[in-house]
Amino acid sequence: PKRPATWDGTSAPSRTHCGVQVHSDKLTVTSPVLMWVKALDMILEKMKSSGFNFSHVRAFSGAGQQHGSVYWKEGASQILKNLSPDLPLHQLLKACFSVSDSPVWMDSSTTTQCLSLEKAVGGAQHLANITGSRACERFTGNQIAKIYSQNPEFYMQTERISVVSSFAASLFLSAYAPIDYCDGSGMNLLQIRDKIWSTACLNACAPGLEEKLGPVVPSSSVLGSVSPYYIQRYGFSPDCKVVAFTGDNPASLAGMKLEEGDIAISLGTSDTLFLWIKEPVPALEGHIFCNPVDSRAYMALLCFKNGSLIRERIRDDCASGSWDEFSKALKCTVVGNNGNLGFYFDVIEITPEAVGIHRFNSDNNKVPDFPKEVEIRALVEGQFMAKRIHAEKLGYKILPRTRILATGGASYNKEILQVLSDVFSAPVYTIDTANSACLGCAYRAIHGLVAETSVSLGDVVKLAPEPRLVVTPTAGADQLYQPLLKRYAELEQNVLYSPISSHLAK
Repeated sequence: PKRPATWDGTSAPSRTHCGVQVHSDKLTVTSPVLMWVKALDMILEKMKSSGFNFSHVRAFSGAGQQHGSVYWKEGASQILKNLSPDLPLHQLLKACFSVSDSPVWMDSSTTTQCLSLEKAVGGAQHLANITGSRACERFTGNQIAKIYSQNPEFYMQTERISVVSSFAASLFLSAYAPIDYCDGSGMNLLQIRDKIWSTACLNACAPGLEEKLGPVVPSSSVLGSVSPYYIQRYGFSPDCKVVAFTGDNPASLAGMKLEEGDIAISLGTSDTLFLWIKEPVPALEGHIFCNPVDSRAYMALLCFKNGSLIRERIRDDCASGSWDEFSKALKCTVVGNNGNLGFYFDVIEITPEAVGIHRFNSDNNKVPDFPKEVEIRALVEGQFMAKRIHAEKLGYKILPRTRILATGGASYNKEILQVLSDVFSAPVYTIDTANSACLGCAYRAIHGLVAETSVSLGDVVKLAPEPRLVVTPTAGADQLYQPLLKRYAELEQNVLYSPISSHLAK
């Protein structure tokens, strides 16, 4: 059965699938706010019934999916202040939201609002210079603009807008929690250098928006003590502190214990890079956020759709479906692949926005195919050269102490990691953390208790398990890859970005 049409004219399924509702337009994607609240009720009740001693918790933090937004209805703050410990939260808060289904990161229904925001501030690059990213459909500012433009009554009934992370923190404080710098920089609304809301961006999205968003705070801020509701219902200590919540990707950076110059790479269905950088260079591709553990630094994020799935296809085509054969091909071909380069995009790529398979020999002539062993190395080298090139475009610099922290399925393949090490000219480590975002929240909670004394996160968690060194760069690889990286970047610019190229994704 379908729900009635929502405020934006679409209809959402009565149930979620994988936690979300895909609306009838196939673009709008939401989650019921009360589902999240009830999930928290269930988790805490299970912990209580299992005998967990909440009184031992000195501090905690948390993470929420980036870019999602929650709309608190007028009067909700008074309800939050007066919660009865005799009832679960989802019953107490059922009348607190002006928008019952929250837009989430999968939503892509705000193209009109994105174009309007970019135009209002002088173009996509100018918006990226201000906020760290060009306008993105999933980003919170554009979602707010859609709600205001399509049904201003819902917007006017809203007294506070939270991102998912600050919403969760609000539940524990029983008061509106501020948005932290890092998650705030995933909204297309925050000036990432000054760490204040951008008046031009706010005005382009909706009137009176700054008041509805409230302040932004450093990501290590102690927001206050846990509310009496949790003290009375679950036995938390009155002295237990709530440290600012942040986004899931920033929390992962903390969980991996990244430091300046480090790069974390998840080699999964999609390949994702987290980068610690000092001097950001915002671009039309990728995103730059404020750093969740050092307010003077930044983190960059790059996502590549063509990750393990195309590695598996080339394995099947060129190595008889065997990872052992795939690895042997990497070992028997030379570093640099004798100048043969390839771009491998089975699906439309994000970075760069292109599709198709494109092979070039050492003379930059396009060729229809490579020998199987050359094809395998061209794929892996090309994937990692693209990652280094686009990371450096965002301001990433390889330092003498740079480490690469690898996770995901392909991180178990030593030969693939060897190519990664050679291309980046840095040692590669692996981490055993199954949930780096959750671990990062725990680290950040500890850090929040001492952050005002200028103690770094690294100092706080120095006794935590260290990543394991797997490979180091091959001698002389850096000299081989420098000219190849330049060639690869030029080919990408001249061929993949050519306006007359038939393979450019529109």
